[in-house]
Amino acid sequence: MGTQRPDDDVSAPAGYAPGVPGRVEVPDVSLTTVLHDAIGAHPDRPALDWYGATTTYAELGEQVRAAAAALAAAGVGAGDRVALVMPSCPQAVVAFYAVLELGGVVVEQNPLSPRDELQRSFTDHGARVAVVWDKSADTVAGLRLEHELTLFTVDISRALPLTKRLALRLPIRKARETRAAMTSRPSAGRSWDDAVRPRRGAATAPRPHVADPADVALLQYTGGTTGAPKAAMLTHRNLVANVAQSRAWVPDLQDGREVLYGILPLFHAYGMLLCLLMSVRLGACLVLFPRFDVDQVLEAMERRPATFLPGVPPIYARLADAAEERGIDLTSVRFAISGAMPLPAELVERWERLTGGVLVEGYGMTETSPIALGNPLAPTRRPGSVGLPFPSTEIRVVDPDEPSVDRPPGEPGELLIRGPQVFEGYWQQPEETAKVLLADGWLRTGDIVERSDDGFVTIVDRIKDLIISGGFNVYPSEVEEALCSHPLVAHAAVVGLPGKDGSEDVMAAVVPVEGEAPTEDELRRHVRERIAAYKAPRRIRIVDALPLSPVGKVLRREVRELLQAE
Repeated sequence: MGTQRPDDDVSAPAGYAPGVPGRVEVPDVSLTTVLHDAIGAHPDRPALDWYGATTTYAELGEQVRAAAAALAAAGVGAGDRVALVMPSCPQAVVAFYAVLELGGVVVEQNPLSPRDELQRSFTDHGARVAVVWDKSADTVAGLRLEHELTLFTVDISRALPLTKRLALRLPIRKARETRAAMTSRPSAGRSWDDAVRPRRGAATAPRPHVADPADVALLQYTGGTTGAPKAAMLTHRNLVANVAQSRAWVPDLQDGREVLYGILPLFHAYGMLLCLLMSVRLGACLVLFPRFDVDQVLEAMERRPATFLPGVPPIYARLADAAEERGIDLTSVRFAISGAMPLPAELVERWERLTGGVLVEGYGMTETSPIALGNPLAPTRRPGSVGLPFPSTEIRVVDPDEPSVDRPPGEPGELLIRGPQVFEGYWQQPEETAKVLLADGWLRTGDIVERSDDGFVTIVDRIKDLIISGGFNVYPSEVEEALCSHPLVAHAAVVGLPGKDGSEDVMAAVVPVEGEAPTEDELRRHVRERIAAYKAPRRIRIVDALPLSPVGKVLRREVRELLQAE
């Protein structure tokens, strides 16, 4: 089946929400220009809310200039990588734009990554300057690097309102626990908060570097389609394009009036785009959370109600539970976007009943900056699918072994994507890049999908997760769905482990509903009533929890290692 280039037709495809165009004009600007435009248009509007402490857009601009001066004094210039290793906080926002202001490249890192993982990534990207949460500072300082590393340490409690900072000094258990969770006293590094504090005689910020939109703005680590961590190179144009596409997808958003909740971590591509970059484009107020905490989010809902909420299914489920239990109003949330894992239809119905707003599922990957498809925020949305291609985005469904051969509607195949948000390749890994970026600009996603006659896409599974059992293809998500249909099962993860004669055995880890204890035999019988016997797990292990990524996605690799160890 052929495809049509989105630039050939400006009309919106059937199924799009009213007002959503078939293609978008991508501004030929850098991310710093988008920030400066927001500062000029909304100088007195709150840009950030951190436990009630607000930073206006004008103040954000001043802080970015001061931070750029501190980084320039540390030797950062155009093209230099700067690692940011901290949870979501005001300092993370300021540091992000300060690096870009100098023409540098931001390298986002999970502050809770183990030492070995940080060792691999720092060796790979070679950043000579790092801005690090003080609880992670000693780990980063102890890395074995062939170059000198200038380390700035961040105390996220310094950005709290004065009353909350004073409360942390009280000798009570809650204060001690909060203080311990937020900060520590590292033995290495220089205080970022002191370095960027405006004071007389401090170095002035250098003249902003005017980045070319084609310049790399961000290195974002991802497992890609193979599972081995690699740094995706995302340019200013990639990210500006995806912001423009996301903005067009929700035409009823109002510039200068929205409140976005940064529940997703900013060091993850999903949170970076839909929370930080989207909020600046809208001149919105971004309410930041260092991690997802139901109590903190509902407290913020009463202080500064959210209007736009990006998240993942477990976040919506827990917020709905708590809001119903406590009688907290969620009707300010007009738009909610879910990703990273399947969104149950019953959760959609419940969330929309509680809020009166719309909750839809989308699809993306780090290599697409990250969003490529979405369900329309309209009655045409289709729970269970990931929707339609974003404006200016083309897709194909092809034979995984012969990507030049298209699969017809209704037949599974690998999803290919082409559009302005598709990345430039993997940092210093041309061979890995060549595996996923075809010569004509198509990105191989490694995801197996089906496309309906009217264009809606449903994820079947990932190629690398496909299990070959006895010569038959077994898609883990199908087995997981069968397991989770049992009333005593809360969550499940299915993987393949090496079996006899080059075949694989289907194995499962299952989290039961709290207080329940299903047996392996009854779960296997339940599954065999729903899917073919060869797809049923050979072994089912009951576990307390599944290993999850920072955005709540099941880490199949760790599940595989857990089951293999037995």
